[in-house]
Amino acid sequence: MTSAYTDLQTMVAAIRSGRQGATVAAIFDFGGALIDRPRPRHRPHRRHTPADVLVESMHNSRTEAEYRRILQLLSATLAGRTEHEVDELSRRIFQRTVYGYLYPEAWRLIRSHRAAGHTVVLISSLTRFHISPAAAHLGIEHVCCTPMATHDGILTGSPSATTLWGHGKRDAVTSFAAAHAIELEHSYAYAGTVADEPMLSVVGRPVVVNPDDALAEVADRRQWKRLAFHPRRPPRARDYARTAAGFVGLFGGAFVGVASKALTGNRQHMADALMVHAAGYALRATGVRVRVTGAEHAMSPRPAVFLFNHQSQFDIVVLPAALGGGMTGIGKRELTKNPVFGPLLRFVGLTFIDRANTAHAKAALQPVVDTLRAGLSIVVSPEGTRSYTPEVGPFKKGAFHIAIQAEVPVIPVVIRNAGEICWRNAMVARRGTVDVAILDPIDVSGWDPADMDDRVAKVRQLFLDTLLDWPR
Repeated sequence: MTSAYTDLQTMVAAIRSGRQGATVAAIFDFGGALIDRPRPRHRPHRRHTPADVLVESMHNSRTEAEYRRILQLLSATLAGRTEHEVDELSRRIFQRTVYGYLYPEAWRLIRSHRAAGHTVVLISSLTRFHISPAAAHLGIEHVCCTPMATHDGILTGSPSATTLWGHGKRDAVTSFAAAHAIELEHSYAYAGTVADEPMLSVVGRPVVVNPDDALAEVADRRQWKRLAFHPRRPPRARDYARTAAGFVGLFGGAFVGVASKALTGNRQHMADALMVHAAGYALRATGVRVRVTGAEHAMSPRPAVFLFNHQSQFDIVVLPAALGGGMTGIGKRELTKNPVFGPLLRFVGLTFIDRANTAHAKAALQPVVDTLRAGLSIVVSPEGTRSYTPEVGPFKKGAFHIAIQAEVPVIPVVIRNAGEICWRNAMVARRGTVDVAILDPIDVSGWDPADMDDRVAKVRQLFLDTLLDWPR
């Protein structure tokens, strides 16, 4: 009998209706359930750099012999380097390469397990240098991996304990369970290679993800659940063509918008028309649809501080389409150097701040308070920067201080899928739908500026809850 594939929605529903709490673990194998294997950079006749070796070693090893060969190559390449140096290198590799290979389905499962109060664990037969950046960006607290020996902060080039291959990974799971009071019979594990059969066998809810042939046979025999994860699609020729058309539409729409209000002589009317027309033209050219829930909160109350979760440069196009005119924003000073968005943002009156200079940034916010008091709304990301994943980063308090001083409400604007339409470090837009949920206004007039950590955390939780259960 062949084990049937389970669709993601059914799996999420089972997690929500199943046993809750931290005694249940959700264990994700890094190479088999979190990332589609990054493509190594081939450098003929050149010695591979540490970055090359780290990326190449992320490919799932199909046999123990292959794994030992990769471990030897890692040891030889990293020996003599400081832990700090390799940590920084691995962080850059994640930001430049690995984040583009994360499975979106894994993000949703991790979010669902966290909402159920489960203990989420990222595990790998590789080292912390491979998996820790992904764990940090996904908010995964616990990692299990093959540790590398060090002496005075210098890597010796050898594992410092038993490697997490096959039964070693199983033993790491059972040890973790004993140390954290985990009930393995109620726990989940996600993996994709037959080498992980021992680990899958010790949990009560094993799930095979895009299994290799050998693991598929095991799953069929033991009737384990299967999931099909789909890699994030790299841009294609038509995506580049649509993006080029989108830039033409952006500037064309900006010109049409300004021209349509030029006779009024009112700069704000021209700025509003610029944003709405530029966004509309760009969206049509790129084939991106913006679907808005809670649109009634976009125009009333005004003025307000609109808070949005920031994933992509495309947010700049999405927000005017969802919120309309009558607003400006706050952005990092680096945006002034952007040849596409910089001139447009300057025209619509964006306040640029230097995030490296805290004192200067705080001083620059006073004009924003004045802008709100004059009747113009502000759009700002409380995360402060774009996220590498759909996870919502920690919230800074600046936007809330502004709202309190200006005596206006804050309105959460939750964006879904913008990071898939246009990846964080890319300018290429793919065709698709971006969902925007505009939530109920929040009155901050009674907040104490010196003691609002819990209130800010609750606002951030609204974003997490909305992304987990999207309003209909």
